[in-house]
Amino acid sequence: MPNISSVSEFLLLAFADTRELQLLHFALFLGIYLAALLGNGLILTAVACDHCLHTPMYFFLLNLALLDLGCISTTLPKDMANALWDTRAISYRGCVAQVFFLFFLFGSEYYLLTLMAYDRYTAICKPLHYGSLVGSRACAQMAAAAWGSGFLNAVLHTATTFSLPFCRGNAVDQFFCEIPQILKLSCSDAYLREVGVLLVSGCFGVGCFVFIVLSYIQIFRAVLRIPSSQGQHKAFSTCLPHLAVVSLFLSTVIFAYLKPPSISSTSLDLVVSLLYSVVPPAVNPLIYSMRNQELKATLKKLMLVLVFA
Repeated sequence: MPNISSVSEFLLLAFADTRELQLLHFALFLGIYLAALLGNGLILTAVACDHCLHTPMYFFLLNLALLDLGCISTTLPKDMANALWDTRAISYRGCVAQVFFLFFLFGSEYYLLTLMAYDRYTAICKPLHYGSLVGSRACAQMAAAAWGSGFLNAVLHTATTFSLPFCRGNAVDQFFCEIPQILKLSCSDAYLREVGVLLVSGCFGVGCFVFIVLSYIQIFRAVLRIPSSQGQHKAFSTCLPHLAVVSLFLSTVIFAYLKPPSISSTSLDLVVSLLYSVVPPAVNPLIYSMRNQELKATLKKLMLVLVFA
């Protein structure tokens, strides 16, 4: 039986068989990709250019926009190229790179979302200590810890997955290299090691989510004690978008990686993967800017500059 050394490429799942549908698939994903680039690029530019946004909350939002750009750039360009050129192939190294960067960027993003919950908790529940607890030095250290944790997580999962022998073909039932689909190609019980690593990562993810939920319980209690409706609106406008992003991201990732095999199907796996790998990077800029008056004002200024420049 062939082992890992004989696998030179993988075949990704094709969305359509006819040329017309392939081009439609390319155009749709291109539109989503460009929207993600534009939205996250505007947030990066706004936070970088407006000194009023040089605060811990917007520093974390800038990091989130960078991670979102990386996440969607890891999957969509290759898929669009395959649709345009009518192919399914991705090289072995390309597949390894996809797995590594996906776990690196998504892991860093989730840890960053946890830090953003801590930032909002400190700002609302402990405003007098906010400057000392979430200063510029502390923000840089926390962001570095998030990126570093994502990197170590990616190294562990990538090394464990691609140390397995593959003897069940090279067709991946997904439009990018996703670990659960790659594990189906393994012919060794050693794949249980990666399953165990995924379960441990899932436990850490649930732990972070519990921390986020407890933080928001305290936040909502504090917000409801604010006497002015304007103050409540401002607090909710910065908290509710973050909670929506966390809920969508975590629920779809956990379902994709830890769901029982009995409820797995190609169409369901495809929808879930789109929900966690494509939708959040594209809609996060909209979610964060929709209720945030400061960011909306800065973005309007940027748009006026771009239009009348």
